[in-house]
Amino acid sequence: MNGTIGVTTDNIFPVIKKFLYSDHEIFLREIVSNAVDATQKLKTLASVGEFKGELGDLTVKVSVDKDKGTLTISDRGIGMTAEDIDKYINQIAFSGATEFLDKYKDNAQAIIGHFGLGFYSSFMVSKQVEIVTHSWKEDAKAVRWSCDGTPNYSIDEVEKADRGTDIILHIDDENKDFLDENRVRFLLRKYCKFLPVAIAFGKKKEWKDGKEVETDEDDVINDVNPAWIRKPADLKDEDYNKFYRELYPGQEDPLFHIHLNVDFPFHLTGILYFPRVRENMELQENKIQLYCNQVFVTDNVEGIVPRWLTLLHGVIDSPDIPLNVSRSYLQSDQNVKKISNHITKKVADALEELFKKERSQYEEKWDSMRIFIEIGILSDEKFYDRASKFFLFRNTEKKYFSLEEYQNTIKNAQTDKDGNVIALYATDAVEQHAYIQAAKTKGYDVLLMDGRFDTMLFNALEQKNEKLRFLRVDADVVDRLIVKDELRQSDFSKDEQEALTTVFRSQLPKMEKTDFMVDFQNLGAETQPLIITQGEFMRRMKDMAASGANPMMSFYGEMPDSFNLVVNTANPLVQQLLKDEEQACADQISPLREKKKKADEDITAWNTAHKDAKDEDIPQVDKEDKKTLEKEMADARKGIEEAVSAYAAGNPRVRQLIDLALLSNSMLKGEALSAFVQRSYDLLKK
Repeated sequence: MNGTIGVTTDNIFPVIKKFLYSDHEIFLREIVSNAVDATQKLKTLASVGEFKGELGDLTVKVSVDKDKGTLTISDRGIGMTAEDIDKYINQIAFSGATEFLDKYKDNAQAIIGHFGLGFYSSFMVSKQVEIVTHSWKEDAKAVRWSCDGTPNYSIDEVEKADRGTDIILHIDDENKDFLDENRVRFLLRKYCKFLPVAIAFGKKKEWKDGKEVETDEDDVINDVNPAWIRKPADLKDEDYNKFYRELYPGQEDPLFHIHLNVDFPFHLTGILYFPRVRENMELQENKIQLYCNQVFVTDNVEGIVPRWLTLLHGVIDSPDIPLNVSRSYLQSDQNVKKISNHITKKVADALEELFKKERSQYEEKWDSMRIFIEIGILSDEKFYDRASKFFLFRNTEKKYFSLEEYQNTIKNAQTDKDGNVIALYATDAVEQHAYIQAAKTKGYDVLLMDGRFDTMLFNALEQKNEKLRFLRVDADVVDRLIVKDELRQSDFSKDEQEALTTVFRSQLPKMEKTDFMVDFQNLGAETQPLIITQGEFMRRMKDMAASGANPMMSFYGEMPDSFNLVVNTANPLVQQLLKDEEQACADQISPLREKKKKADEDITAWNTAHKDAKDEDIPQVDKEDKKTLEKEMADARKGIEEAVSAYAAGNPRVRQLIDLALLSNSMLKGEALSAFVQRSYDLLKK
């Protein structure tokens, strides 16, 4: 019998080939999934007593015949009668095709899913498709259906003793790669690896007499009972780790897993793993595989799980997410949104339970899983509310604290005069050792925060906790990190401060994109003479710019690094240096200071005399007088700076003090470090 497929347009096959070509490999998933469905239906009929025969071997078999150019998928499921073929194959609801295709012409998944074209996806790679089928029903006749990619088909009775269906694809010339066994095996493992019915592709092979030979045993490519569909009570940690290695061969065992199993208000099963990640490793997204009734759909699950959870590994399976899922569907479907929220809650529940019940185990795993939780806190408001309870901070003594625990630990010693609790931190315990020790000497605790997202975390925590501040230990001298009383003021005069500013600035090494500001503070006689600090705000902004997290802050990355060179006016070495400078430069500087003082007084008098006059009313001769005074002032200042700079250049102790400060801040390198070492030897000889 011949007939015409019931469609409202005769261009279905060109459309399939044209618009679905980029996704043509999914045809194998669709055909094998249909075979599995037919097998499952037979098992259901048997379970309710409608099918009373022997089920026998229900393996779905896939085979390639290169000589004939065919790819065949065979099952022993319910099969079809001629009437079934007419109903399910020949009649395709294709109304409104033109408008729909115009709208979704770039989305193969949407087209297939919309029209139920799973079977017809076979025409993407075939010049002819045959169906040879025998229904499970008594007295049913076996039939053969054939179509060459036009709306015309033929159907005839044939001999087929066994029930079930053979789909025979005559692969076209453009798709001969689907006759390659390795290619077919790869696709079967990709899409059908966990289907609930055994899928066999050829026979297993073994080495015999120095060559590989086929055995009589089917090569089953799938695991029909994967870990995620089993009950958690029936699984041990080794079972979960074994499944993880099956999903991701060659990777380290995960930190831990979360088994998902939901029946209401949606169906969801799966296992999520926290992989082991090192700080210097690239984070990998799209390692979660999405399945629909054990059929692989995609490994791009953004939209189904929150973006930060796409960093996890594992499997999610939900029949409530269609097999042929489109992005527009994910963005609008309420079930998908519920699933996303549930997964976030489930992850938070599991982490909080581990934190509360297995604290020591949680701390052991913390450094590896911290980055996931940190990203979650920064990107998901709801997760922040939960995770702030079990996010851990580690101090330089390797003790762990939750945020609440840590605030309670430090609040007595580290609350400033304005009531702010100051959490001090270091990013490198070795490079910032001197600053850490200075803080500990004051009785302060120091956190070690060396994560790549810590700067953004500080901002988030400070916004949520009004009286909490994070400061790096080198953000200021230790007495100013946590200000409890009024600070001691420097007792150096303006001239003395200007002289020492010139002394030190003139001998600071030139560093690319680096500025130094000289500051004077009375830090006590026992504190170092010079200390280098970097303000928290600007350093944080530059860190944020470097991370690329906020493109609007990129301009901070172009700004130079700004450091403070803090001069301790109470240190005997600084006081002696000031005396030496005054004695060495007195003859040159004294008359210049007198000139500078006289010019300053004359300029002040000139400004007073003309304070109410408009510029156009001031005589030109008076304007010239002011320029002369300003030049005298500038010349005197320049002369003083040159005299002081010459003194500083000739006093190796100046550069030695600077280099010691740079060295304690890990900023002395290369040629400057070599010069420091040689100078140290020279000074020891004296």
